[in-house]
Amino acid sequence: MKINNLEKFLAKIKAGECPLGGCVSLADPLVTEIVAAAGYDFVFIDGEHGEIDRNTALQHLMAVKGTDCASLYRVPCCDHTEIKKIIDFCPAGIIVPMVMNAEQAAEAIAAMRYPTVGNRGVGFRRGVNYEPVTDEYWRLSEHEPLAILQIEHIDAVRDLDRILALPGLDSVLVGPYDLSASMGKAGQWDDPEVKEAFDTVARKAHEAGVLLGVSLETEFAAWKRRGVDYMAVRSDTGAMMEGFRNSIRAFRNA
Repeated sequence: MKINNLEKFLAKIKAGECPLGGCVSLADPLVTEIVAAAGYDFVFIDGEHGEIDRNTALQHLMAVKGTDCASLYRVPCCDHTEIKKIIDFCPAGIIVPMVMNAEQAAEAIAAMRYPTVGNRGVGFRRGVNYEPVTDEYWRLSEHEPLAILQIEHIDAVRDLDRILALPGLDSVLVGPYDLSASMGKAGQWDDPEVKEAFDTVARKAHEAGVLLGVSLETEFAAWKRRGVDYMAVRSDTGAMMEGFRNSIRAFRNA
């Protein structure tokens, strides 16, 4: 829907580009507005680890309206109620963290689709831009928001074939730190087993025709080689810390 710029996000991928995103965990929606103004293709709004509640989530989603930046929102957990709290605010995609198996994946996808395909509750307002419900809305709701499941545990990798076979799955998004930590090798990007896990997810996602995403501020070349479709490359706190330290360094070196 034009309200969330999903069509622009998907058009870039279709054109062979890799949309880049900024991760926002701070509560002030001004941060999301800055991410959009900086030229990112999407904003990864983090309702899992940050301090964002339902009310501020809506403000963050509103902050991208009128920009070219798509809104992807991460709910706190794989739970129907948590998805329900956000979905009627009309994000471009909903990211569900720590999906461990196909059963959890199926529950997450069902929460994003209306009956009879899924079990999404019927509640409109922002999703129809406060206008009457139209046939176009029902048609779009069959595929929107993007159903994005995070693969961030080795158990999910072991059950990946069943997860990827589920109808309605649009994308898997690798959580590299959690996935490597679940193997007892947190952040060891050059470890052969960790690399094999990442390679396996990438290869199988491509074979299944499912979009591949990742959130990581390093290892860009490696994920390019894996054919990542979109990537969140910077966090708000990381960007602030780097900017502040660079200012101190610049003054001292002047």
